[in-house]
Amino acid sequence: MMPSAEGRLDLPVVGERQSLREQVGHALRVALITGEMRPGKVYSAPVLAAHFGVSATPVREAMLDLAKEGLVEAVRNKGFRVTELSERDLDELTHIRQLIEVPTVAGLADPAREAEFEALRPLAEEIVTAAERGDLLEYVAVDLRFHVELLSLAGNSHLVSVVRDLRNRARLYGLDALYRKGALADSAREHVWILDALGRGDSTEAEALMSRHIQHVRGIWADRPGE
Repeated sequence: MMPSAEGRLDLPVVGERQSLREQVGHALRVALITGEMRPGKVYSAPVLAAHFGVSATPVREAMLDLAKEGLVEAVRNKGFRVTELSERDLDELTHIRQLIEVPTVAGLADPAREAEFEALRPLAEEIVTAAERGDLLEYVAVDLRFHVELLSLAGNSHLVSVVRDLRNRARLYGLDALYRKGALADSAREHVWILDALGRGDSTEAEALMSRHIQHVRGIWADRPGE
């Protein structure tokens, strides 16, 4: 999705099957993920509502939903600002994820649990499919579900909650660029490889793959997917 002329946003058009709040929320997520709505910029609910052809109420409601996830923040009498993360923020989030997710995932490696890992394979394959067709919203949604369900196998709900919050706070700004370079599918396949290592009981390989995967995500966050 590319910015339109004259500074206007090229946002998706809402449909009729969901509630207006859900439709607008979906459209805004697309704009956030693809970078159409940029970090640090303030967006007015009435202006967005005019684009969607709806009242300002469902837009505000959708924005409040996004605010709960840390994706935007309310600006008094102005609207909502897309949360901006510094390079230090991204480094710190990556560090925390490495500390939590890498040893947790590596600790799951056990051939006796292969059936549990195989149950997650359809999700891993969905991530690859979404990457291949450039469905970035689906990619993010299934990617989150995969990691949450994988970490849930460790039996620590508080850990899962922490990781979910970390992931929600840092959007994958570089996904669109990665897709256009034809490299998103390669990154997506790392999910499949992680399951393969876990099923073999190879904790060392699982640890290395998970660490590399998080580092790749850090590169995506910074719009430097080649790192």
